[in-house]
Amino acid sequence: MTTNHLTEIHKYGQSVWMDNLSRDAIQSGQLADMVKTKGIRGITSNPAIFENAIAGNAIYDPAIAKGIKARKSVQEIYESLVFEDIQNAADILREVFDASAGKDGYVSIEVSPYLANDTEGTIDEAMRFWTALDRPNIMIKIPGTDAGFSAVEQVIRAGIPVNITLLFSIADYEKTAWAYIRALETRAAQGEHVKIASVASFFLSRIDRKIDDRLDARIKGAISDAERKNLESFKGKVAITNAKLAYQRFKEILTSDRWQALKAKGAMEQRLLWASTSTINPTYSDVMYVDNLVGTNTVNTMPPETIFACLDHCDVDDRIEIDLDVAKQVIANVTAIGIDIEQIMFELQIEGVDKFVKPFASLMNSLASKIRQLTPA
Repeated sequence: MTTNHLTEIHKYGQSVWMDNLSRDAIQSGQLADMVKTKGIRGITSNPAIFENAIAGNAIYDPAIAKGIKARKSVQEIYESLVFEDIQNAADILREVFDASAGKDGYVSIEVSPYLANDTEGTIDEAMRFWTALDRPNIMIKIPGTDAGFSAVEQVIRAGIPVNITLLFSIADYEKTAWAYIRALETRAAQGEHVKIASVASFFLSRIDRKIDDRLDARIKGAISDAERKNLESFKGKVAITNAKLAYQRFKEILTSDRWQALKAKGAMEQRLLWASTSTINPTYSDVMYVDNLVGTNTVNTMPPETIFACLDHCDVDDRIEIDLDVAKQVIANVTAIGIDIEQIMFELQIEGVDKFVKPFASLMNSLASKIRQLTPA
């Protein structure tokens, strides 16, 4: 019997979510099959995913035509398409949600990327999405910007599950964790329940790509084979190292008196979620961000190609706490050669917002064009 590596991963306490969503997958039964037979326990989406799903796909034309007839705006039609997909996916995952007592089975939807630096706008949109979607297994994605952290606290305080996204640094993860704890403490003080799910999404492959580029520049200027070999040894190491150290900080926070008091009241851990887990460099293993980061109380959201690669050849074991001393040394070594890791992570977050703004704008333009095509003369 063939081993299902995704269910093996779950035995170690990690949930596998899929970083993709489309109406094709919903209507064809593919998504339901991924949940029932492959072990997918959640869905994440973003503007780039919806651009790929909606732009140029005739499957959405009847719904667009219905929106035109109802005299809806481009924004209203966009939301109606996305909301329907999110709701249908949430219904498919509802059994997972119920069986896991609300730990898994979520579908994440992101607030507009234009709101990344707008606290009040983010709060308003999160509340509106939550009300409109009307499903208990929805997570609202909010970017981990300074404005986002303030919004996260207030949205969780309102009892809404939140996926804090675009996290790169451990410092930003800590802000996320304490925002979650403060929100639950406020709820507890007001006599409200504290069983609100949340995940903190750490992005991986983008870190290695950017740092590898810096290393390659130094390798070209190396004056000896020894220096070149030393620099080569750092490539593809920082993202996994950073994730392992973030996991250690996660565990430390769980030992705090503040968290233990909330846990006693029924609070769930805000799990670390590994995102951007497809491997960009073709010379690296296509499952390197899976094999090396399996651990309890974590989530790995994978695009379909990584899911199928993992099903084929993942080597599943609990490795997240292996070689921690080596991990610390990697960070020290890269810093010692003059690469400012914290600055790179700051840049990555800014770029990450832009990576969602561009496909969102492109999708809205494509949708406006489609509306013109389908509008009766």
